[in-house]
Amino acid sequence: MFKKLREDIACIKERDPAARSSLEVFLLYPGLKAVRMHRRAKWCYNHKLYFFARCISQKAVRKTGIEIHPGATIGRRVFIDHGSGVVIGETAVVGDDVTIYQGVTLGGTGKETGKRHPTIGNRVTIGAGAKVLGPFTVGDNSIIAAGAVVLDEIKPNSTAVGVPARVVKCNGRRVEELDHIHIPDPVAQEFCKLRIRIEKLEKMLGEHSDTLSEDTEDEDL
Repeated sequence: MFKKLREDIACIKERDPAARSSLEVFLLYPGLKAVRMHRRAKWCYNHKLYFFARCISQKAVRKTGIEIHPGATIGRRVFIDHGSGVVIGETAVVGDDVTIYQGVTLGGTGKETGKRHPTIGNRVTIGAGAKVLGPFTVGDNSIIAAGAVVLDEIKPNSTAVGVPARVVKCNGRRVEELDHIHIPDPVAQEFCKLRIRIEKLEKMLGEHSDTLSEDTEDEDL
């Protein structure tokens, strides 16, 4: 327990230039407090003490603004920086040496059962406000940009940006050039689909009307 605590404090001092001392990190950093309380909640959860597990996790929310479900698996040297608004779901798995910034959600889409939340690999950085939603894997050494919404698997050593997120760099090489001007208009695309559908329906209706007219003429004769 004390070894993990020392590791947690050391990793925060290494990654946060604002951290001045180990005592400051231990007493004042909400991310560290949330991870420490989660470990106690996880112990209760694993021993089927679900009520006590949730009590600890909800107490952590009130103290830190960080909500980690007791069932989530959190690796070693995980640094939750600032932390306000971070939510980590029940079946989420977070690897070692991960850095998570404020406003991040590791959640589900509401469509899955069983494994509903993402698996985050080792040494991943997830920027402020990013949402990773679904039971897929974000590979080791990847970077999720601030504000990105990740809905599909991310390969290792990748950088993902945007809504929905797309990989723009993999293994140090740019995948494609980002064009922030000539991007498709989703509303216009939907209107185009509707117009094509309406034209098809009108054509079918016209053909049906012609058939009815011919049948009526035959009956008159």
